[in-house]
Amino acid sequence: MAKAHAPKTPWFDAASDAPLLQEYARKLDSFVDTVADGHVDAAELEAQEKRLVALMKEVEPLLPPGVHDKVTELLCEITAYDLMNMLHMAGRARPRTKFQG
Repeated sequence: MAKAHAPKTPWFDAASDAPLLQEYARKLDSFVDTVADGHVDAAELEAQEKRLVALMKEVEPLLPPGVHDKVTELLCEITAYDLMNMLHMAGRARPRTKFQG
């Protein structure tokens, strides 16, 4: 995303302090191409995992130990948030019916 000499890509909206990562992710070519048909298949998910693993392997050795620990914590918190958000959305999408037995 950001080049070594380019200014840092902000992680938060300056006015609201809202995270911007989801907005950036939605603009990734890989994301746009994958969700264009409204369906994510196993091959597309596997391709995304390969991109993620490759980037993690590229970045991990660049991090000093203290920064590595913080980035690991950040990645875990992002993953936990995404999982919780997915479960929350799935729960909201579930029909609210009463048993009429």
